Amino acid sequence: MSGFARHRRSKHLIATFTGLEADLLRSLAAQLVELLRNEAAVPRDDVDPLEAMMDFSGPTTEPDDPVLARLFPTAYQHDEEAAAEFRRFTEGGLRDGKANAAITIIDGLEEAGLPPELTEDGLMIDVELDEPTAETWMRSLTDLRLALATRLEVEEGDEDYWHSLPDDDPRAQAHDIYEWVGYLQETLVRALSSR
Repeated sequence: MSGFARHRRSKHLIATFTGLEADLLRSLAAQLVELLRNEAAVPRDDVDPLEAMMDFSGPTTEPDDPVLARLFPTAYQHDEEAAAEFRRFTEGGLRDGKANAAITIIDGLEEAGLPPELTEDGLMIDVELDEPTAETWMRSLTDLRLALATRLEVEEGDEDYWHSLPDDDPRAQAHDIYEWVGYLQETLVRALSSR
């Protein structure tokens, strides 16, 4: 995979993925969508009718899952009531936005030729994105990278630990995926800024 670059003759950004890379990225995005959509909000009993009509029924407590807690941090650390209200009014929309961004990655890969099930070796997928879609991909790659970092418990300055693991260690392999998503994110940012 060469990363993202700006197409010479158009304003689009392009990248070429192997079938395995495209399938891995689709799988990561699908897992993120599932995580975002499967933790149901706990409804309140004292919902105002206007609030019910406007659907301000979001959760009021920090998510239990560490990845979701990282993606949706508490807005007001020292004011529990304000944090709960902020979360109730915003988290539902934020979840939908993050899920839709991940779906944009899935759709883009499939529109570029990734079959529903990868069965052939040597498949190459050319993805071409306009700028708004590339920005959506960039946001979702950020979410994917945060999710992987949280699951792996990656910390600043711990590169020596990760590089000391044997290649066949599943943690090392997962960290390689984390670094690859970071590479995609970095090349996409660079391509977007090279106008």
